Amino acid sequence: MESPNLEFEYGDTDSLTAELSEIYSYTEEPEFALNRDYFEEDFRSHVRGRRWIELGQEQQRAYVMRLLDALEVTDRDKRLKVARAILYLAQGVFDECDMDADVIHWSRHNVFLLYDMGIFTALLELLSMEIDNNQACSSAVRKPAISLADSTELRVLLSIMYLMVETIRLQTEDDRPEWRAAREAFKTELGSPLYNGEPFALLLFTMVTKFCSMNAPHFPMKKVLLLLWKTILFTMGGFEELQEMKVRGRERLSLPPLPEDSIKVVRSMRAASPPASAMELIEQQQQAKRGRRSRRPLVKQDSLDTYNERDPFKNDDARDEEEDGEEADSGIEGEVDPLDRDVIIQPPPPPPPLRPPTERASLPKGLPWAPKVREKDIEHFLETSRNKFIGFTLGNDTETLVGLPRPIHESVKTLKQVRRRETTLIILLLSFLPLLSIPPSLSLHQDRIALLKLLLAAAPTSKAKTDSINILADVLPEEMPITVLQSMKLGIDVNRHKEIIVKAISALLLLLLKHLKLNHIYQFEIVSQHLVFANCIPLILKFFNQNIMSYISAKNSICVLDFPHCVVHEMPELTAESLEAGDSNQFCWRNLFSCINLLRILNKLTKWKHSRTMMLVVFKSAPILKRALKVKQAMMQLYVLKLLKIQTKYLGRQWRKSNMKTMSAIYQKVRHRLNDDWAYGNDIDARPWDFQAEECALRESIEKFNSRRYDKNQNGEFAPVDNCLQSVLGQRVELPEDFHYSYEMWLEREVFSQPIQWEGLLQQAQ
Repeated sequence: MESPNLEFEYGDTDSLTAELSEIYSYTEEPEFALNRDYFEEDFRSHVRGRRWIELGQEQQRAYVMRLLDALEVTDRDKRLKVARAILYLAQGVFDECDMDADVIHWSRHNVFLLYDMGIFTALLELLSMEIDNNQACSSAVRKPAISLADSTELRVLLSIMYLMVETIRLQTEDDRPEWRAAREAFKTELGSPLYNGEPFALLLFTMVTKFCSMNAPHFPMKKVLLLLWKTILFTMGGFEELQEMKVRGRERLSLPPLPEDSIKVVRSMRAASPPASAMELIEQQQQAKRGRRSRRPLVKQDSLDTYNERDPFKNDDARDEEEDGEEADSGIEGEVDPLDRDVIIQPPPPPPPLRPPTERASLPKGLPWAPKVREKDIEHFLETSRNKFIGFTLGNDTETLVGLPRPIHESVKTLKQVRRRETTLIILLLSFLPLLSIPPSLSLHQDRIALLKLLLAAAPTSKAKTDSINILADVLPEEMPITVLQSMKLGIDVNRHKEIIVKAISALLLLLLKHLKLNHIYQFEIVSQHLVFANCIPLILKFFNQNIMSYISAKNSICVLDFPHCVVHEMPELTAESLEAGDSNQFCWRNLFSCINLLRILNKLTKWKHSRTMMLVVFKSAPILKRALKVKQAMMQLYVLKLLKIQTKYLGRQWRKSNMKTMSAIYQKVRHRLNDDWAYGNDIDARPWDFQAEECALRESIEKFNSRRYDKNQNGEFAPVDNCLQSVLGQRVELPEDFHYSYEMWLEREVFSQPIQWEGLLQQAQ
């Protein structure tokens, strides 16, 4: 059965309650009461007969100051109790609340109070101590099985810090002025090298690398990744901030505004019907043979053409990996030409009734994207025209049009108008925007490899291996389940745990790639190349080589156990039916979000890189991507179609003939680039004989750039020139001994006797 249209709105994050609930696993549920008990035990000993929400601002500040002082005790157990009391405050003193909204309200109030009192800095010192705790690391390495108890201190600290980052990051209309000031101060603090000379995000990256090197298997990696993602999102900005940065950059350089906001355009697009499966085509053919005059088989309203096609990639078994070869040109595997059919194709059915004006107005007219053209396209067009009409070429000259017919002049004029209108951000990236405070050094390579290792371990298609990374340390209980119900609950928790890890890594990688590309193109290129060399492309394809519809609609959640619902409402008795029910949504937000992120990462890695596009072909990505088109969500389909478009020229004529509906979808939904013959494969770029030359040339350019800008032992050729007259004249220069005897003769010959062209100097100065 065809899946319904998914009402999904893509954004930086899910709702606040969903993001807060995902920091906790269901195995941690008993610890909510533990946090409350430690808080109330200490609170009642100092404030008798009153509740937290009844205290005034100054009394609350005084109590938080007491907790801050208690964090500095040397006893590890006492510190943990105080940290749990602070966590209870950050969680919104839920025992004093009656509704979920009350918990969110008091959590926000308390988090700003905790930040104002300096709690985050104190927690950071404790976190650094736990990271450097070699005794705990060596103990965890020797353990045969690691459980939730091995990461107790780290989980408490990271949970508080996550609540503070995520709560302060979000801006609401009723924020107080002091909260807005605190948000900006916290944002600056997190992005500055205030923590041992490095930003907070780099400390979290260190935790990821240490965990993946098997030196700290007890680190709660899900919490680390979520906190790392939200820290990057807070300090660097999300998709809207990125768009604003692009707009401001273009305004600063007097460039025309961007033609559109891609995310807004995609939101107005409608999902297309997926390509027909082989079973559907067989049924349609049988109905046509039973009677030529019978009514025409049903055609979907949003189908993209009247043709049917055979889709051999419907099933998820091993046979799906076989792709139509170019040599299979018999027509049996492909689509039957309408002229060769033995049935008469009936005219299309009458159009459906007109929709109300409100619905029609929301649909875009014509193609959704403004067309684009590259300078290379103009050069190629002119070279072809010169060869055809005047018999010789002029290299990279795009200005000389002598000898060419008038229509060619008009075509070049149109191409240049489009080129000027969509002037890419390369000018911004290469010349004008400031660089990050650190070079794109190779030391960060291990961080990206660690993220990919975690992504591989969390992928549902991965099989458990003895040498694989254990990412379940912060979800497995000390005592394994003994009943069927407990096993079901733990199974759901483990699957949910993996999904959240995939969500955090995919969002983090995409955000880093987008910010690096906007900041400097070579930073983006070196990170992209490291990801490619670490097998990111086959890893993402491996992720999608599953029943993607099942992954999108997975119900790995237990609503009654989600925070804050579980701490406010009375817990019902869990049954097998209630565990299997999950939520009522037709899709899982985080899984669809992760799929779109991974597709966007794959697009960024392969765009304009023919060698990487060939990797998509070599790894047989076309059937995998075609299965992903069955998800009827416009944004996901768009990025799948983009990936299919860039490789159609390599897939051969038979594949294009057999997949006309997919080709039509590409034409309708993907941006057009003038002179791009992606559907035919005649472009010279479609024949990359040496796949590695492109990567080697890019790597050489990156290394030269890094050497010029960051290498301390710079060559004289690339050393900066001092043009300041005072500093140049003030330098002490060692002159040869014979210069003192001949300098007067040198002055007469080289200076005084040479006429000075003052007009030329003035013109050069202008």
